[in-house]
Amino acid sequence: MTQQPPSLFQTSIGAGVLLLGLGLAAGAVSIPANTGYSGVGPNFLPWLVALALLVCGGFILWEARSGGFRSMDAPTGDVRGYWSGFAWVSAGLLVNAALITTIGFILSCTLCFVLAVQGLHGAEGKPDLNPQRWLKNTMIGLLISAPVYWTFTQFLAINLPGLTSTGWL
Repeated sequence: MTQQPPSLFQTSIGAGVLLLGLGLAAGAVSIPANTGYSGVGPNFLPWLVALALLVCGGFILWEARSGGFRSMDAPTGDVRGYWSGFAWVSAGLLVNAALITTIGFILSCTLCFVLAVQGLHGAEGKPDLNPQRWLKNTMIGLLISAPVYWTFTQFLAINLPGLTSTGWL
């Protein structure tokens, strides 16, 4: 496959970001503008993101057309991607999505964390299947996911799937 000139490639990136912003803006049009708390409606955030994408896309397009991206560092990293790390992280996300309503938010997010960390350690060249490492990552995952769950369920009154109906597990 032949490589396109950088300016054409960079122009297509800017155009793609602009199209993404336009697509989000088109979707935001269909969201009702009823104001809620503090006068902000449900369409505020989509419009804000669409506007940010349009501004960034315009700057990228201008930069590409006025001489290309300047002061770019040389690419770093491996020539090829680390596919087993990608598989570990993907498995974590998919297992989380599949099990969150069965085993609850805390346990499914902990499992996602453990699998993702395993993949990221492997990508660093430090794969470790030691049970102590898995236990340590499990404890860290629990220490992260449990307070997040409690904050949402107990303090913000947002329902997340739990293992019990008490709101604490």
